[in-house]
Amino acid sequence: MKINFANPSIPNKGVVVILATEGSSLISSTTKFDKQTNQSVTRAIKGSNFKGKNEQLLTLMAPSGTNINRILLVGLGKPKTINELSMQRVGGCIYANLAKTGQAIANIIVDAVDNSDLAAEHLAAQLAYGARLRSYRFDKYRTREEASSKPSLKTLTLISPKSSRARAAFAPLDKIARGVFTTRDLVSEPPNIIYPHTFAQQAQALVKLGIKVEVLGEAQMRRLGMGALLGVGQGSVRESKLVVMRWNGAGRSKSEQPIAFVGKGVTFDTGGISLKPGAGMEDMKWDMGGAGVVVGLMMALAGRKAKVNAIGVVGLVENMPGGNAQRPGDIVTSMSGQTIEIINTDAEGRLVLADALHYTINKFNPKFVVDLATLTGAIIISLGNEYAGMFSNNDQLSERLYKAGEEVDEKVWRQPLGDAYDKLINTDSADMKNIGGRGAGSITAAQFLQRFVGKTPWAHLDIAGVTWSKKDMATVPRGGTAFGVRLLERLVANYYEFK
Repeated sequence: MKINFANPSIPNKGVVVILATEGSSLISSTTKFDKQTNQSVTRAIKGSNFKGKNEQLLTLMAPSGTNINRILLVGLGKPKTINELSMQRVGGCIYANLAKTGQAIANIIVDAVDNSDLAAEHLAAQLAYGARLRSYRFDKYRTREEASSKPSLKTLTLISPKSSRARAAFAPLDKIARGVFTTRDLVSEPPNIIYPHTFAQQAQALVKLGIKVEVLGEAQMRRLGMGALLGVGQGSVRESKLVVMRWNGAGRSKSEQPIAFVGKGVTFDTGGISLKPGAGMEDMKWDMGGAGVVVGLMMALAGRKAKVNAIGVVGLVENMPGGNAQRPGDIVTSMSGQTIEIINTDAEGRLVLADALHYTINKFNPKFVVDLATLTGAIIISLGNEYAGMFSNNDQLSERLYKAGEEVDEKVWRQPLGDAYDKLINTDSADMKNIGGRGAGSITAAQFLQRFVGKTPWAHLDIAGVTWSKKDMATVPRGGTAFGVRLLERLVANYYEFK
């Protein structure tokens, strides 16, 4: 879908979208349209239950004597509640309503709203951003889909008194959306298409944006002593990889300590010898969701030329059973030198992250590191599909992540860590075991990871419950969500970029 911005004019084709605040007050620019159409909007409001509540919709017949196909009236809610997030949701709502109506062109008349803190240009930009995010569709393998089932909307124009400013405000948001879409693509692809080698190829495409990309193969990782990561992938015929992405956007401050993001990239997880049940195993194609987020985030930061030095590291493996697969009872030596007894081969993501985290901290000495992983089913029992679990050794980083999540509606909830939980992963046979007992599964997984970060400020985001959605949301169609890209981009923008 093409998104345009235009100076004020009266639309004469396609769908016209009219905005109203709660109380059914039309914004100023739309009153002109209403007058030219013989008060068609005002009369329709009086004859309906439309109150202008947030995301409330009312479809009107096109007035006679015009080339307009229809009018869509959309509520913004109370002016004081209008903010970036609410406008994104309205934009997504507009797109979802119009996408399959058979209409190819839509025009949204946008103007400043009295008593709102959001200027007209930002209101327009956020509406466009929400529509863009909602427009994602993964349909490349549908060969028999009827045209009527496909989105018809091709052009969305936002008519604003400050169109050039709106266009400028939207430009970096569109780059973030591109990163979100890349993550959704990676998570949605089937496992015969995305595996360690092909995932690494996707990451290598980021060099076009100025990101330096290095791919380590098994021989290089073996020389570095990454026994934890390599053990996970040894049952697969596909070679494991470690991808390192570097964005130096700080200009003259290239020597500035970077920030770092690490992602679990299990491109397919059978559970290994500790085989998962067959029902639902197809969903394990998105067990690389954390790695997908890191790639999308790096793309977003580079795309909008973020003034920050950032490192992205993803460990890529395929966890398969086989004659050479890792066994319960094996003991592996991680890059840090710590030994790990394998109790359950389906607790593999933490093994991948252990070496990836140690490598990242040891090589780059970052200000902080955030790791993301679809790590435990236990976090879904705890938080459902609304929040990601957050575990951290640093209060400031945790608070910043929480605030960023609230701003973009990718929410995180901090969970406890402590010595009592840490003791649950002790074992007589090695320095630690890769799984605790039945209880506190998400916490013991995080305790395991904490043993590999030392004193570096660190946060672990368990995104198992939020990486995939079975329902449509305002700006997220069902499927891969890319949860984490916007969260971490906002974290960087709010606290770590050079101004």
